Amino acid sequence: MSEPVRLPAVPAPLTWWNTPAYHVVEGPDRLVVGAGPNTDVFGDPGGPTRTANAPALLAALDGEFTLGARVEPDFRATYDAGVLFLYVDEDNHAKLCLELSPQGRPTIVSVVTRGGVSDDCNSFTVDGGGVRLRITRTGGAYAFHADTGDGFWHLVRYFALDGSPRAGFLAQSPLGEGQTVRFSEITHTTTPPEDLRGGK
Repeated sequence: MSEPVRLPAVPAPLTWWNTPAYHVVEGPDRLVVGAGPNTDVFGDPGGPTRTANAPALLAALDGEFTLGARVEPDFRATYDAGVLFLYVDEDNHAKLCLELSPQGRPTIVSVVTRGGVSDDCNSFTVDGGGVRLRITRTGGAYAFHADTGDGFWHLVRYFALDGSPRAGFLAQSPLGEGQTVRFSEITHTTTPPEDLRGGK
């Protein structure tokens, strides 16, 4: 077990699942994570390929919460991504990603993995290399949102995930030689949005 990482914006100690190439805590609400080459968390629904080696820094957050951050990947190769991550165990987890598409466009992508089998949903492309993302737990459900710069929190996904997942930050480089993701403006609240589809 790695030594806990303290990030003042998150009200619980964070620990690593998979070791990063490097990491730096920059002040109370900023984190830099380096992903090594060929790192991902994905179980291909169409075949036997399964990867679970991307570094994730995770905290056990009690009750209802919203965890948000501005996510800025380096985007050196296709499918490089900065991710807000929910992790139950190696077979059950969920990702909200800012990911580089095969067309070379930053794209909001969500992935939910159950029993080791992932789905993969591309939602929309965005301009620029940084976007605010957030994860909300309300009751027994989870919501993924993205703010593309227009001040509206777009609902990306609303779903259930069995177990008690830890939440945090992940960097991946499935086809590349590694990359750096910067997480800034990290926030945690215990009050979920009143209307998950209302944009606030």
